Amino acid sequence: MSSGEQRKPVRSHRELEVYQMAFDAAMRIFEMSKAFPPEERYSLTDQIRRSSRSVAANVAEAWRKRRYDAAFVQRLSHSEAEAAETQVWLEFAVKCGYLDRDQARELYTTYDHILGKLVHMINNPEPWLLLGPNSTNKSS
Repeated sequence: MSSGEQRKPVRSHRELEVYQMAFDAAMRIFEMSKAFPPEERYSLTDQIRRSSRSVAANVAEAWRKRRYDAAFVQRLSHSEAEAAETQVWLEFAVKCGYLDRDQARELYTTYDHILGKLVHMINNPEPWLLLGPNSTNKSS
């Protein structure tokens, strides 16, 4: 977003682009992982589904914690870690022959974009925080 653009107020985590991207990516992984072999049900399939879903879930939790800068950033950091974990599981899925390299590359790139947005929010939380009497923000 350029500095000249006006940002529409975000009322829900569902309106955050990073949440939408993470949710959509998790659903793509869910669909693709249906084709993983049955012996992977409780290992790779479960792990990649859990980590990919956790990215969006942690963004939602962060949104509800935005009165407290440290709690907000902590939840976003959890989301960042889960996104990186999902990338590792994508690599395993390709190496094991369960995912097409091009499909995985596209998802991996999506997670790179998600990670970039999360890191930006972590490094610049102020626009997202609620300022008020319970806020632990340093600025007043």
